[in-house]
Amino acid sequence: MRRSRFSAQTICLLILTVLAVFYTLYFAAAIILPIVLALVANLLLSAPMRVLHARLRLPKTLAALILILCLFGVVGAIGTAISVPAAGWISRAPQTMAAIQAHMAVLHGPLRMIQAANERIESFLAVVSGRGHEGAQGALLAPAAPSAEGGLGTFGSSVLLGTRAFVGQLFTMMLMLFFLLAQGDSLLRRFVEIMPTFADKRRAVQIAYQIERNVSLYLTTITIINVLVGLANMLQCWAFGLPNPLLWGVLAFLLNYIPIIGPLTGIVIYFVISLFVFPSVLQALLPPMVYLCIHLMEGETITPMVLARRFTLNPVLVMGSLMFWDWLWGVWGAFLSVPMLAVFKIICDHVEVLTPIGHIVGGPTRGPKMHPPAVLPEPSPEVE
Repeated sequence: MRRSRFSAQTICLLILTVLAVFYTLYFAAAIILPIVLALVANLLLSAPMRVLHARLRLPKTLAALILILCLFGVVGAIGTAISVPAAGWISRAPQTMAAIQAHMAVLHGPLRMIQAANERIESFLAVVSGRGHEGAQGALLAPAAPSAEGGLGTFGSSVLLGTRAFVGQLFTMMLMLFFLLAQGDSLLRRFVEIMPTFADKRRAVQIAYQIERNVSLYLTTITIINVLVGLANMLQCWAFGLPNPLLWGVLAFLLNYIPIIGPLTGIVIYFVISLFVFPSVLQALLPPMVYLCIHLMEGETITPMVLARRFTLNPVLVMGSLMFWDWLWGVWGAFLSVPMLAVFKIICDHVEVLTPIGHIVGGPTRGPKMHPPAVLPEPSPEVE
């Protein structure tokens, strides 16, 4: 950092460039997000691709097609496991809403007090700012509430539009993933060939190798752990007598991919579903408490023990990355937050100017003690 001197003009230009990149990522998410998901899925499927191509001697195109079909099968199985029971729960929701209201009657008084206090604060602020008359006039001129038929029609149109957009993005991701699996190595080879010096070629190979190794290891390990978490929650739902335990096990498996926010959402969902089944609130607290214990055991013991040596990212930056990418790209951004932070860390480790930032981020520990046979040695000063 001491050797690097940046002028005010350079810093301002760098800030504007970063803002322009984030602006593009936000408004071009419909095309950029499927490509990023395809890149991450390519890292996850790189090991099976090598097995099919190198050991079984299958052509790359055929091996890529087999992996794509297997991925379609997994996605279809998960969608079937979720959609059919979830549709039944949604259809029964109006009949069971009265039971939930009866269970939560204890909270009606505090909620009314909070609502009344909020209304008083809003009216006081309106009077202080001189907007009381305008607010009343705006309320008189407000359009009438839409009818139930119009609301249902709007909801149905939004669902159809959302489904069409999801199917289009899924098709784009699968198509991009197929070409990455079939021709990704040749693309990387050509990119390395255009590097001007041998040190640059070596650095590019190191970055690509470490990204593939660490991110694929993280995704594979997390997938195995999440499967175990889903099985444990499915068993506890079966033991407590919750209907459709397979649905809640698959839901716990999917939510565990999103750090912090996913398990918290799962606890809330388990509590709401338990209110449908159990007659009292205390009994309804048992499944979410067991869910919390399973998550604490996994998050505080199993995952750190398995990934501590290779994936020790700064927890503060992990949370910041999670919040930022969730705001930028929604649920998929939350899923991609940790892999993208790890990729950023690896790139910073191999770019001299960004090395201090990589040290702050944390990340996989480098050195012969952690990766003796796999990591290539650092370029020597004579080569550079």
